[in-house]
Amino acid sequence: MIYRSLVPLTLAAALLALPACRREPPARQYQLTGHVLAVKADGTEITIRHDDIPGVMAAMTMPFAVKDPEVVKGRVPGDLVKGTLIVTDEDHWLSRLEKTGWAPFPETAAAPPVPLLQPGEAVPDETFIDQDGNAFRLSSLKGSVLLVTFIYTRCPLPDFCPLMDRRFAAIQQAVKDGRTARGIRLLSISFDPDHDTPAALRAHAARLGADPALWTFATAPRDKVDAFGARLGLDVIRDPKNPADITHNLRTAVLDRQGRLVTVLNGNGWSVEDALAALASVPAS
Repeated sequence: MIYRSLVPLTLAAALLALPACRREPPARQYQLTGHVLAVKADGTEITIRHDDIPGVMAAMTMPFAVKDPEVVKGRVPGDLVKGTLIVTDEDHWLSRLEKTGWAPFPETAAAPPVPLLQPGEAVPDETFIDQDGNAFRLSSLKGSVLLVTFIYTRCPLPDFCPLMDRRFAAIQQAVKDGRTARGIRLLSISFDPDHDTPAALRAHAARLGADPALWTFATAPRDKVDAFGARLGLDVIRDPKNPADITHNLRTAVLDRQGRLVTVLNGNGWSVEDALAALASVPAS
């Protein structure tokens, strides 16, 4: 009887312990001060030129996610603000933002519009430098279905470049597990060549477990990367006074075996399964 009474108690204790074992690390909170540059119409994102956020990032201009549009209600470009930034291992958002003043900011000349590539058009045959310091042309990857994304290794927000890295790592594993057709290559292009040297890219690739036979990291001079990415909808803005201050969007492109554009996955809303489906949709020849 004693043995039987202990079993339910032991099982109950184990079940009670399960949530604790699975509990995710707590979200971290940081104080932010800065200058509002833009507010997305639906209130889900605000771009702020902010001061140093100790433990997160140096002063730079960044778009911040907002989960509750009420947080940015009434905020307009020029507002001086202070608030609370929440950061987890996979996400970030502003939970509080209040106006402390207002100041004008310099107008910048708009860049001339660049014609976006359309599905079926050939992607420019740019020359890149890979993580081993070797130059290669994009056309050298013809014959493979190519998934291309743009990152920089010191990107501080977990749901921007680090998220692209995590998704590419998962896609790499899916290819190795046979969850999609063979003949797929992955290419992560850095738009921060001053920092992301071949050695830096090689170390970054090693941390991610990138298989060089499948996943290549590369870069090129700024003007070359910017022009190449712009044809796919990439927008990169750099502060000339602070090389680490890079504001950018996210673009991930699928190219067919002849180097033609199939589709572009915008932002970070796509999933690994979305990418695998897009890769699987490319004809065999």
